[in-house]
Amino acid sequence: MGQKSSNPVLEAIYSRRSVREYTPEIPPREVILEILRAGIWAPSGLNNQPWRFVIVWNPGVKEKLAQLTRYGEIIRRAPVVISVFLDKAVMYHQIKDHQSAGACLQNILLAAHALGLGGVWLGEILKNADRVREVLELPEGLELAAVVALGYPHDRRKRAGRKPLETFILKEIP
Repeated sequence: MGQKSSNPVLEAIYSRRSVREYTPEIPPREVILEILRAGIWAPSGLNNQPWRFVIVWNPGVKEKLAQLTRYGEIIRRAPVVISVFLDKAVMYHQIKDHQSAGACLQNILLAAHALGLGGVWLGEILKNADRVREVLELPEGLELAAVVALGYPHDRRKRAGRKPLETFILKEIP
């Protein structure tokens, strides 16, 4: 189970979970834009802010994306899907820019959770990154980082746990 904290940031981190099933209710565009605004406040090397987004509401386009991953049913059921790309023209270091994309994605998921939505970060679709770019009619200078499915959670009770912190610490050097 997640930790309990009186700190709202820690509480959001401990209570956020990947949500794969959604109600049919469509989130307001303003809420999605606020979630993306939180995403762009992630740290990036040299403050290059390499992330770019495609917001997909259209069921036909979602269906085309769904066919590019074995997790297509999640994309089909999500009221909105955000494709997150890195702009190669502003990237300066492959690893650092991908780390920045990860921070952006985490901000997106935390903001969605804070605003009452649920989301899941889909990475398996990366095997078809070029086809995703084609479906979305984007130029080659954009590299797919992930797809995020978003919507209002169908069931808020589902929870996943974590192993004890001690299992992850290799050493502590005083």
